[in-house]
Amino acid sequence: MNDNLIAGRRLKLRRANATDLGYIMTLQYAPENLKFIVPFDEDYHREIIDSDGAQKLDIIIEEIDTGFAAGYFMLRELDSPCAEFTHVIIGRKGLGYGREALDLLLKWTFAVKRFHRVWIDCKEYNSIALNLYERAGFVREGLLREYIYNDGAWENLVVFGMLAREYFAKQ
Repeated sequence: MNDNLIAGRRLKLRRANATDLGYIMTLQYAPENLKFIVPFDEDYHREIIDSDGAQKLDIIIEEIDTGFAAGYFMLRELDSPCAEFTHVIIGRKGLGYGREALDLLLKWTFAVKRFHRVWIDCKEYNSIALNLYERAGFVREGLLREYIYNDGAWENLVVFGMLAREYFAKQ
């Protein structure tokens, strides 16, 4: 089975496999990433990787030239017309990979898989993610106030969405 989903100029997206599990866990628990996400345990990721991918996918962002992993995405609700992007984590920061990988994921989601809508959330203080999602064309849909309890404090989540027609209008 070909696990490659889509490729761009510098990056490709592929389905994660068992050998990627350590990389995913390392990315999640890196201090520079952990403050922005709610990590999932290794068993949860193993279950996703071992599944048929009909409901959830762990996706590795890989450099085409080197074959090195550059980050990962998690997608959920793939059995619905409205998918959730979660755990957008870039391991090789400062190279523009976040935008390129997100553009590839949007293309795969809308042009290949034909989803009607995708949504994503992020912590209100994650200015890099907020800017990335808005520049990619996501619409800020709402604020979930004090939604996550983390490290002794309640945190807000900003919810973004994009419809297929919005995606295709900007192409």
